[in-house]
Amino acid sequence: MLSRLLTITTQQTAALSKSTRQAIITLCTAAHGHDFSALFTFLLPDALHVLGYWEQELVSHAVVTTRWLQPEGLPILRTAFIDAVATAPIYQGQGLGSALMRCLATVIPEYTIACLQTERVSFYAHVGWELWRGGLAGRGEHGLIPTPAQQGVMILRLPQTPPLDLDSLLTIESQLPARIWE
Repeated sequence: MLSRLLTITTQQTAALSKSTRQAIITLCTAAHGHDFSALFTFLLPDALHVLGYWEQELVSHAVVTTRWLQPEGLPILRTAFIDAVATAPIYQGQGLGSALMRCLATVIPEYTIACLQTERVSFYAHVGWELWRGGLAGRGEHGLIPTPAQQGVMILRLPQTPPLDLDSLLTIESQLPARIWE
């Protein structure tokens, strides 16, 4: 199985070379079928990239940013928000994305919970993620903003995750674009 030959590393955005940034953009664009050229305008320097290499080629990627979630009845939780998950199309279905996501769960111990939004619920469920079944809302400067049309929000329980009711309301702070930095 190819996943055994995958080398996985992590790097913060600030430490990524220009060529690695371009490789991430190219990979995400190919995997998702839409342009990811603005990806780095949304990421702060401390965002953590989980990079999967097949020999010298970047073939799988995910990025972790800090967000804040609040399940109903619980305090606000420091959350590893996962985005830009991608595996090169020619390597999809061979276990590389699953291996990367399993590794990702081990490199985020400072977080209370992990969260992502996806249309590929079955893929993430296969590696331990759970679909949030309850209501969803954004939290902005003017309070809660219900998002009834939002779907595919999944969580991953980490060692510090408190007991959760997946049928309760989940609020997620509104995401602001990252500061543009050199």
